[in-house]
Amino acid sequence: METKLLRIAELAESQPKMKFTSLAHLLNEQSLTQCHHGLPNRKATGVNGTTKEQYSENLEENITDLVSRLKSKSYRPVPV
Repeated sequence: METKLLRIAELAESQPKMKFTSLAHLLNEQSLTQCHHGLPNRKATGVNGTTKEQYSENLEENITDLVSRLKSKSYRPVPV
């Protein structure tokens, strides 16, 4: 995952006019779980009031639901 992100960053920097048509293939259970574990603990809650610890209680279910909503394009982020 990290290698793919680094390659995308390299392409974006070396070819500023390049347009990426989709990065959705990077949003899967494995990559989102890895990102979740990489987040620092004890930081501010999300806009919905959920802490990292609360989200972790049902992490697999939460990530599966999130990926499903992303793929079906039904995910709507809450405005900050």
